Amino acid sequence: MQHHPDTHALSRSLQTALEDLLGDMTHARRRGDLGRLALLAYWDVRRWGAVAGDRAVVERCAALATGSPHPSREAFLALVDELIAALEDAQLRSRGHVEPARHDG
Repeated sequence: MQHHPDTHALSRSLQTALEDLLGDMTHARRRGDLGRLALLAYWDVRRWGAVAGDRAVVERCAALATGSPHPSREAFLALVDELIAALEDAQLRSRGHVEPARHDG
């Protein structure tokens, strides 16, 4: 079972930071900019997860950036897509729209 913070309690600044991070991640993903994606995940998204108390996001970011070498570009991008989906879930939960989705992986 993964820990999901009570994102209803996210401060406005954390919600705004999350929106910005999602925008940056999706833009880099569309461009296929692997370096930018790794940088954003390890430094910015991981830091946001730590401040927001979302351990699952922190762990996902660390594994993405420092885990074993990825077997292919597609495998790396699949992990990026999972991270983006987790951030989208956190955003929706902070707005009170949905229950957290399970991201096994």
